Amino acid sequence: MPLPADVRLMHMATASLVVVFMALALAGSAGWLLRHPAFALQAITVQGEVDRNNAFTFRTQVLPKLQGNFFSIDLDQTRQAFESVPWVRMAIVHRDFPNQLRTVLLEHQPIAIWGDEGANTMVNEQGQVFEASLEDVDAERLPRMKGPDDESLEVARMYLALNPRFQDLDMAIEMIELTPRGSWRVETKNGARVELGRGTATELTQKLTVFLTTLSQVAASYQRTPTALISADLRHKNGYALRLQGVTTVESSKKNKL
Repeated sequence: MPLPADVRLMHMATASLVVVFMALALAGSAGWLLRHPAFALQAITVQGEVDRNNAFTFRTQVLPKLQGNFFSIDLDQTRQAFESVPWVRMAIVHRDFPNQLRTVLLEHQPIAIWGDEGANTMVNEQGQVFEASLEDVDAERLPRMKGPDDESLEVARMYLALNPRFQDLDMAIEMIELTPRGSWRVETKNGARVELGRGTATELTQKLTVFLTTLSQVAASYQRTPTALISADLRHKNGYALRLQGVTTVESSKKNKL
């Protein structure tokens, strides 16, 4: 026999009340967990690369940005708080039950100073521009790179491609620049300035190899070494122009009078 309508309605109301009661109980339990002091954060363990930072730095620059307990804290915001600390390139944050966090850090490894004199920006091994104090590194040993910030990876790659060619002749790169017009310029530790023009790393490496080979021959004909180079312009289609210390193609005024 089918149940009367009023009985069915009573059963439905009872089931609804049970569902509501269970939802309230779960919400109450969740609220209890969120407020219980046992789950308040007690410690944050920092692992990985921490050569240029210490506990005091993290305590003063990270902790004030953290809110919540073990369950409620936002791990993404925590990661961003750690990555806002100078020299921190990447942070990976984990929960360690019941009341701790564990963070693994990777630091920037600088390969060059970025920008003009006085800038506190550098380029790391991944070609990323970051800001930190130059007092924390041996800035005198780092080359300088210039160009648009969004081209920093390309500038770093070009440096790695060209520098070995210059080092072969004891003329390591002191500065490499990508100009707003897309042209490449290099200054060596010997003070020479080389205009390379436009091109890919492969194209410019080939052009530079030919130039440095003939540079040795030209310099030797004037009893000079390649380190006597003052400047060179490789933007010419079928050759290049160069200046060597102590060598000139201009006749002296005395000889002109004769």
